[in-house]
Amino acid sequence: MPDLNLLVTLDVLLSEGSVAGAARRLRLSPSAMSRALARLREVTGDPLLVRAGRGLVPTPRAIELRAQVGTVVDSATAILRPAEKLDLARLERRFVLRTSEGFVETFGPGLIAKVHQDAPGVLLQFVAKPDKDSAPLREGEVDLETGVIDLTTAPEMRAFPLFEDRWVGVARDGHRLLKGEVTAERYGAESHVQILRRGLHSSEVDQAAMAGGSQRPVGVVVNGFAAAIALARDTDLIATVPELHTEGLRRGVTTFDLPFKIGGFTVSMIWHPRMDGDLAHRWLRSCLREACSTVARK
Repeated sequence: MPDLNLLVTLDVLLSEGSVAGAARRLRLSPSAMSRALARLREVTGDPLLVRAGRGLVPTPRAIELRAQVGTVVDSATAILRPAEKLDLARLERRFVLRTSEGFVETFGPGLIAKVHQDAPGVLLQFVAKPDKDSAPLREGEVDLETGVIDLTTAPEMRAFPLFEDRWVGVARDGHRLLKGEVTAERYGAESHVQILRRGLHSSEVDQAAMAGGSQRPVGVVVNGFAAAIALARDTDLIATVPELHTEGLRRGVTTFDLPFKIGGFTVSMIWHPRMDGDLAHRWLRSCLREACSTVARK
C-alpha cells in the first residue's frame, strides 16, 4: 500500500518550495526531509523540485499536483479531526481573508472585535484582491473572500450574501458641484476619476450615466476605490464608488446621490466547499455576517 504520510510531506514541500523550510515546518532534520523528497521522486517518477540558482522551483508535474494534494490533505485532516464542540477560548489559528479596497477600513474593526472577543488566539490576515481569480481559494492560500458573484467566479465555490450596496458620487468638501442640485448636466460637466478593475468598475457607471443623458469626461484613470477617493478629496475630480463598501474610506469628502438611475449589487462572502464542515471556519463566517450586518444597519 502507498505511504499516505508522503502526501503530507509532499503538500508541505510544494507549499514551502524548500527542503529546509519543509523540514522546519514538519520538525524533521534536513537529511530526513531530503530522504523523503527522494522517496517522493521515486514514487511519482518526477523530480518535483529542481535547482534554479540558489533555490528550488517546482516542475510542471509538481504544479499540477499542488492543488490536488492540498485538497486531499485538507479532506483527510477534516475526516480524522474529532467531532468535538469547538473550544473558541483555546483555538489558535490563522485565517486569511482576501478582500477588496475599503473592506478592512469599513468592516475590519467590528470583525476583529468579535473574533478577539470569542477567540483571542485567532489571527486574521487580510490580503489584497487584485482580481477575481478563484485559485487562491481552491489551493487553500485563502480561507475566505468577499466580492460580487459573477460569471468569473468558479462554479464550485460556496457563497453567502453579506449586504446590498449602491453607487454614490464623492467630491471634496466645498466643491462647486455641491453648490446646488447635482443634475446630470452638471455632473457631466466635471472631470472624473475612472476606475479600471475586474468585477466592479466604471463601465457600469458610464453606461448608466449615458442612459441618463450624461457624459463623464475622464481626468485620470486608477485601479481602485481608495485611489479614486483620495484624488477626489484633494482635487476637483469627481469619483463614483460603492457606498457601504467604502464607508471607511470616505472621510473628508462629501457623498451625494447620482443624478441618474443605476442598479445596486450584492457583496457576498465566498469559500471553497472543502471548508463547509470545518467548525472554526463556520464560526468565522458567522462573525463576518454579524460584522457586515452591524455596519449595514447603521
